[in-house]
Amino acid sequence: MCRNIRELFNFDPPVTVGEIRAASIQYVRKISGINKPSKVNEPVFLKAVDEISSASMHLLSSLQTSTPAKNRDVEAAKAKARSAKRFGAQESER
Repeated sequence: MCRNIRELFNFDPPVTVGEIRAASIQYVRKISGINKPSKVNEPVFLKAVDEISSASMHLLSSLQTSTPAKNRDVEAAKAKARSAKRFGAQESER
């Protein structure tokens, strides 16, 4: 799917409304093939984003887990290490 959509469940601190909306925008962009909708399509595009945001918020608030919440900083560091291993160090990091 879209690489910009990140896992949002079971994090400390919890997911924000802004993060859910950003993921919803990425999802609608991906499935519609439209990065920036035209004026005529903007209302339906934004309605889809709102509906997906609402459904996502409902899902995330309804899910239950017995595992401890993941730390965002630790998970970001792991992702950065995986990326460095996969793609090598960036020029600015060398």
